[in-house]
Amino acid sequence: MDKPFAITLDVGSSKANKTGAWRTERPVYADRMPPCNQACPAGENIQRWLYLAEDGSYESAWRELMADNPFPAIMGRVCYHPCQTACNRARLDESVGINSVERFLGDEAIRQGWTVPVTAEPTGKRIMVVGAGPAGLSAAYHLTLMGHAVTVMDSGAYAGGMMRFGIPRYRLPRDILSAEIQRILDMGVTLELGHTVTNLPAALRHFDAAFLAVGAHIGRRAYIPAGDAARILDAVSMLRGMEGGVPCLGRRVVVYGGGNTAMDAARTARRLGATDTVVVYRRTRDRMPAHDFEVEEAIEEGVTMKWLSTITHADGERVTVEKMRLDETGFPQPTGEFEELAADTVVLALGQQADLTLLQGLPGVDFEDGVVKVGDNLMTGYPGVFAGGDMVPAERTVTVAVGHGKKAARHIDAWLRGTTYRPAPRPAPAAFDILNPWYYSDAPATVRSTLELARRTSTFDEVQSGLDESSALFEARRCLSCGNCFECDNCFGVCPDNAVIKLGAGERYAIDLDYCKGCGLCAAECPCGAITMQAEQT
Repeated sequence: MDKPFAITLDVGSSKANKTGAWRTERPVYADRMPPCNQACPAGENIQRWLYLAEDGSYESAWRELMADNPFPAIMGRVCYHPCQTACNRARLDESVGINSVERFLGDEAIRQGWTVPVTAEPTGKRIMVVGAGPAGLSAAYHLTLMGHAVTVMDSGAYAGGMMRFGIPRYRLPRDILSAEIQRILDMGVTLELGHTVTNLPAALRHFDAAFLAVGAHIGRRAYIPAGDAARILDAVSMLRGMEGGVPCLGRRVVVYGGGNTAMDAARTARRLGATDTVVVYRRTRDRMPAHDFEVEEAIEEGVTMKWLSTITHADGERVTVEKMRLDETGFPQPTGEFEELAADTVVLALGQQADLTLLQGLPGVDFEDGVVKVGDNLMTGYPGVFAGGDMVPAERTVTVAVGHGKKAARHIDAWLRGTTYRPAPRPAPAAFDILNPWYYSDAPATVRSTLELARRTSTFDEVQSGLDESSALFEARRCLSCGNCFECDNCFGVCPDNAVIKLGAGERYAIDLDYCKGCGLCAAECPCGAITMQAEQT
């Protein structure tokens, strides 16, 4: 059959009347910004790679993903997936498991040994990257693809930055981390470990530009009156110590703080044998900066939460805690009520800060609130020196850092070429109210399995498993393709004037304006809101 079943008019009867003359507005196919894409700090074209994954084109999907993010297997484990929070599918049943599919593609790439070729002609420009964390390695990856020669310098013994030294193994296995870093090095990036840059102007003489991405490796301290026998550590040092051995914490551990690092420290303490692990936080749970799932998993593993509390003294095998109350502004106030907790070790998880000493004294560079001031192009006040990641004002996550690396690479490349990088304007967002959700079938999200509780508290085995191929395929197909045509043929089928022309697979459609009378049926019935009606110009 050459025409959709829904069309009942004979072809001749429609073509006898050029109804396009009646039209006051016309349908226009217009790609909108999917909410997942808009919410991604790394700037991934999520909808595009999900579309490619839907038919099993996993390598193509992975390469589309790698255009923006060189760490899909890592991000599929540690990203807090704001894309899923924004996903329109959540208004139907549950958001698409974008993070799960990303992890599947990343793991498949490692298993298959997929690589990224460098096809750009060498530019002859040399760029120094200081810091082998997510921001620095992301910048090195993108700059290399642009044809520049990149040298990454890091004072540590291993690459990875806070991905290695701040994220426990039960969330990010080290073989996965190493595999994705090695892929970048295999592209021709030079890595110099154990290299601390102390004289930036002298180092810059050998390079055409620099990107500084020194992570927040210094734990913030708080004044806590303590006796000589008190054992107080900061969470960053504790987690870093896991790479070189096993810190001795004792059986009773108190963690002071309410962020994700506090949860990581408490859960790590449990795995190191602590039988009594308590998180002390001065506000209520709903005000904790830690993500809900991190708190839930910590509680499942036997970590006790003591909210509205603050440590006032540590001495020997105990700490004194004062109960707090929130005033009308939500700020904690002391109550004068105290209690004692048994503690062999107190771990401070009160935030981190970056070491900015390498920028001290560099002309034109300004600081504010412990970070470097940069322009919209991430360049500091010193020409040719860019900065990103934890060094600049931004949310401190791996995803944000990876996005900074890509953004910096584009601006560095433009600066070296004597031009200015200007991102393409963003299209209008694809809100839920432009969709026709009744066209989509119910499809509950696929839940990733977790390690049994007994092994979670006694080993550093990965807690959350990935999806198998069939589950990943199903999850990718749950995408609604918000605001972007996926050639469902709905417009072709409902048009009463046979005015919609199919252009072939992957080419979408055109409108025969001789016959389109502007009735708007195609726009009204488009499942994904990819058609808009625009007034005719008189």
